[in-house]
Amino acid sequence: AIDTLLKIMEDERENMIVIVAGYNDLMQNFLDANPGLRSRFSKFIKFLDYSEVELYEIFELYCKQQDYILADGTKQIILDKIRSMKEINMQHFGNARTIRNYFERVISNQANRMVQEYGFSDDNALITITADDL
Repeated sequence: AIDTLLKIMEDERENMIVIVAGYNDLMQNFLDANPGLRSRFSKFIKFLDYSEVELYEIFELYCKQQDYILADGTKQIILDKIRSMKEINMQHFGNARTIRNYFERVISNQANRMVQEYGFSDDNALITITADDL
């Protein structure tokens, strides 16, 4: 595949742009896979991982987009969970993708809690994420 890519990049260099993206270590391995490959890429952009606060803000944005409300006291729990997820699985932590997956699990937890608490007192309970859901 790399040999084919190199040939097309050479033959069509005036008519095409090739963009490759991936995790830093894997991209280095890719670029080292063929002696002529690295020299054909002239621009490199490294995107830094989101901070824990930025990841919380992404979680909060998912909540707003889907009309969920975070109960008081949940921010620190979420921040602690993000920190824990990063520490436990740093090599495979997927930044915003991991937060999206976490948000989906939280929504599932919230739905399960609602089923068990079928006697909820108001409509806000249907859209409120509590510490139990996290």
